Amino acid sequence: MENVNDIYFDGHYKHIWRSMIPDELTVKEVDFMLSYFNLQPGSKVVDLMCGYGRHTLSLAGKGIEVTAVDNLPYYINEIRAKSKDLPVKAVEKEVLDFTTDEEFDLAICMGNSLNFFNAADTTQIFKNVFSYLKKGGSLLINSVALAEITYKTYRKEKIWSEYDGIRHLADYEIQFHPTRLEIKSIMIGPDGSTEEKKAVDYIFSINEMEKMMNEAGLILKEIYSIPGKKKFTVGEPRAYIVAERN
Repeated sequence: MENVNDIYFDGHYKHIWRSMIPDELTVKEVDFMLSYFNLQPGSKVVDLMCGYGRHTLSLAGKGIEVTAVDNLPYYINEIRAKSKDLPVKAVEKEVLDFTTDEEFDLAICMGNSLNFFNAADTTQIFKNVFSYLKKGGSLLINSVALAEITYKTYRKEKIWSEYDGIRHLADYEIQFHPTRLEIKSIMIGPDGSTEEKKAVDYIFSINEMEKMMNEAGLILKEIYSIPGKKKFTVGEPRAYIVAERN
């Protein structure tokens, strides 16, 4: 299948994407990272598919050394501009191609970004992560497209929402071979202008995710629905997956 996600975040969607994620969620996620993984000033984190850097900039503000990786120059340039006095290295690179001789205490992949990739590519990303995690280092993944989430959450095919005056119609359809969620989005701006996008989220069960991790040398340790506070149960809207390098 054609990977349509590389062109997904621009125009109206680039604007509403920020509005869709409340600031307090980022604060809670970063607080969890700091305490759960015992991050201290000087700890090293790699933020994969970092987007506009909501985690990167917050962690760096705590003295954490962050390498932010994304394939979109718009995001990388914004992070570079905002992090001039912070311990941030912003890298414009496809996550599948990102390798480094550095070693990290923690790798994060947030905002459901990992689900843009099919099974073969996801396994390769896990292998890449293994190569630059310290022994005993951790991986944190945020997903809303596990099978244990998707089959309940996306029974309703069309969902209308509105962010900052931009109306958003998302039309969801579950497809198989490979199992995936195809999303067609229509954004209508305040001036009546429209923009249409397509995206694909590949759907993996927890068992499939764990198998891919194990193949790469990573061990699934725990899954939360509220980071560090509530363990995940079937049907909850999001998952935070914690894995560790052997």
